[in-house]
Amino acid sequence: MDNGGVYVPTTEPQSKPRTCECTFTRLSRQRLVLKAAQVLLSFLAFILEEIVESCILCGGLYFFEFISFSATFLSLLILIVYCTSAYDKVEKDRLRTLDFWVTTVVGVLFFVASIVFAATNDKSSVETVAIVFGFLASIGFLADGIHMFMEKRRGKENKSENTGNTQNTPENQPLNNQI
Repeated sequence: MDNGGVYVPTTEPQSKPRTCECTFTRLSRQRLVLKAAQVLLSFLAFILEEIVESCILCGGLYFFEFISFSATFLSLLILIVYCTSAYDKVEKDRLRTLDFWVTTVVGVLFFVASIVFAATNDKSSVETVAIVFGFLASIGFLADGIHMFMEKRRGKENKSENTGNTQNTPENQPLNNQI
C-alpha cells in the first residue's frame, strides 16, 4: 500500500555543525571585554618584555616573561573555548570553575611578577612600559575573578531565597480544609 504524500517526516535532518563558527553570546558584554583586555594586555606586556635588550638582574625579567606568556596563552585558550563550538563539548560547571581558578591565580601571579620585575629592572623605558602593562593585565585578571566570584555568590543567595519556608504555599494546604 502506497501512502503517497500523506506521511511526511516531521523532523528536519540534523544539520552538521560548522567547524569555524565563532560566537560571543556565551559571555556577558562585561566578561567579554574583561577577557579581551586580559589577552591584549598580557600579550602587550609579553611583547614589551621581549624587546628588553639587556638586564643586570635577570631573574625578575625571566619570571615576568614566563607569567606574561602563560597568562596570554591561558586567557586566549579560555576565550577560544567560550567563543567556539568547543564550549558545547565541555561541562559548563567545570569550565566556569576552571575559568575562575585560572583567572584568579594568573591575576595574583601576574601582580607578583610585576612587583618583582619592577624591583629588579634597569629602569629603561621599555621595561617601565612592560611593567605598567603587567599591572594593568593583573588588574584585568583580578577584576574578572572578583566578578565571577560575585556572580556565583549572587546565584547561591538566589537559590537559598527560593528554598525558604514553603509550608504556607497552596500545594501544602489540605484540599477540603478539614483538620
